[in-house]
Amino acid sequence: MDFTKILELLSYTIPAVVTGLVALHFFKLHTANEDNRRSFLMRKEGSNIALPLRLQAYERLTLFLERITPNKLLVRVEPKGKDLQSYARQLTGIIEQEYEHNLAQQIYVSETAWKSVVTAKNLIVKIIRTSAEKSELKDAEALRQDILQRYMTAESPTTAAISLLRMEVKKLF
Repeated sequence: MDFTKILELLSYTIPAVVTGLVALHFFKLHTANEDNRRSFLMRKEGSNIALPLRLQAYERLTLFLERITPNKLLVRVEPKGKDLQSYARQLTGIIEQEYEHNLAQQIYVSETAWKSVVTAKNLIVKIIRTSAEKSELKDAEALRQDILQRYMTAESPTTAAISLLRMEVKKLF
């Protein structure tokens, strides 16, 4: 083959290769753009479905925290007898039961929010158990009064968790 034929072949091949590479580049850009558009539309559609579920989860967790707030829990659940330990078990059982009823809500809230709910619950259970171990308390009514009086002036562990839930709901809007 002579040099002119090679040069002629290259003069046809190089522009075709360059045109093909440019077309491939634009095809990839277009495909990526379409994928991003579809993804955005799916997220937008999903958020219309998920937002009510997330709000309901925040509502249920707030209700849970309100129900286990010591002042409200102790007013709602009166001792059935005089046994202090039995009353403490009854209170912690109610808290655990309500907690288990709301376990699925963790899917819809942030990890920080869920951890604050769990921490508040654990602190209240600890407060009940610690108070039940006090030697000066003789019966269930004394335990009830001890915890009620403590939270007449002190802030409940649920207050911080409820505040965090409120802040997160405000971020949703």
